Amino acid sequence: MDRLRFASVWLGGCSGCHMSFLDLDEWLIDLAEQVELVYSPVADIKEFPKNVDICLVEGAVANEDHLELIKQVRENSRIVVSFGDCAVTGNVTAMRNPLGSSKSILQYVYLETPGIQGPLPCEPGIVPVLLDRVSPVHEIVHVDAYLFGCPPYPSVIREKLTELVAAARNESAPVAN
Repeated sequence: MDRLRFASVWLGGCSGCHMSFLDLDEWLIDLAEQVELVYSPVADIKEFPKNVDICLVEGAVANEDHLELIKQVRENSRIVVSFGDCAVTGNVTAMRNPLGSSKSILQYVYLETPGIQGPLPCEPGIVPVLLDRVSPVHEIVHVDAYLFGCPPYPSVIREKLTELVAAARNESAPVAN
């Protein structure tokens, strides 16, 4: 039996969803028999690969790097899963949306508040440019399934991954939300 190509991505979030994923403990060994990890923040892989069967996406789209990566994820993945409430709704990451543009927020934080004053963070290639609006994943690309929770419980992750692996093996089967 060929193993499915599995990836996970971390956008704008706290990494709690990945921590919950790691809490699957020994079941991760069972999962590894069915999938090959081809990209993840828990592995040192620099570029998102082609021909991914299942990709879990944690976090909201908050900067230009996230925007570029989520488009690569969608283009190269058969099943994209919004993994956790930041990916599903924007959650805590999107709390800055009502405060205005990214420029006005950065100006307030770095130039107008009391304390150590510093220049606005703007090193090209080092500091990603913030988007004016944080978006949940489905507002940017098509999402095939959703895994709710902040973070999702390991038992819920296991149940969803079991369904997704079965669906990916049987290409004619619909992916359950």
